[in-house]
Amino acid sequence: MRVAAAGLACLTAALAAGAARAGPWTQPAGQGQIILKYEDMVASRGFDPDGELADLPAERRDRSGGVFAEYGLTDRLTLQLKGDWQQGEDAFVDYDGRGPLEIGLTWQVWRGARTAVSLYGGYADGGEGRNAGYAAPGIGDHDWEARLSVGRSLADGRGFVDVQAARRFRDGLPDETRADATAGVHLNDDWMVLGQMFAGVADDSGARWLNVETSVVRRLGKWSVQAGWRQTVTGHETPAAQGVVLAVWRRF
Repeated sequence: MRVAAAGLACLTAALAAGAARAGPWTQPAGQGQIILKYEDMVASRGFDPDGELADLPAERRDRSGGVFAEYGLTDRLTLQLKGDWQQGEDAFVDYDGRGPLEIGLTWQVWRGARTAVSLYGGYADGGEGRNAGYAAPGIGDHDWEARLSVGRSLADGRGFVDVQAARRFRDGLPDETRADATAGVHLNDDWMVLGQMFAGVADDSGARWLNVETSVVRRLGKWSVQAGWRQTVTGHETPAAQGVVLAVWRRF
């Protein structure tokens, strides 16, 4: 797959642990959080155009280190900034460079006692491949994204569900439609378990993917740390990647 869900996974996975202050729930005015995340994904097999697993010509490896920050401009409007550094190689491409730099706004359309609905609009400047002159896979020169998020807290306040749908308009590459879902359960005040799904399809190219991720989050005052495992469970024209996901963030 020339298109990965890594960028979106970084955003959704890290923010989900913030429960009622993330995703559909915008940041309160004057408050925010910053997140650092590392991913290391490996694939020796991939899904062919018919969705069947087949050996890749060579092992594919993708690593990324990213930063995400958001800040509440008002109680209903949150500014978001995101960027990362990507490194990877396979039988055809060897790249090492800056990933996309993205800026966007989330507007909370409606919020009730347990439910929130938000809209996001963002712009991303494409990445810069280094070693072989290639841009990192799946990055257009100039991308735009529109996203709808709906979240609901459980009645006892010990968990939540967050569902998102997005359309990515990409310059120089096929546009994408993405869908993501997160379920979180608080084991106690300090520990949370997350189950997540990241799916997408690229127009015209035939690439599609479904990634699942399970992780554990530990809260340490204003800090939180997350450790998890992600893998591609099905798709077309995409590597069957799997690997570790680590994140740390601080609320302010």
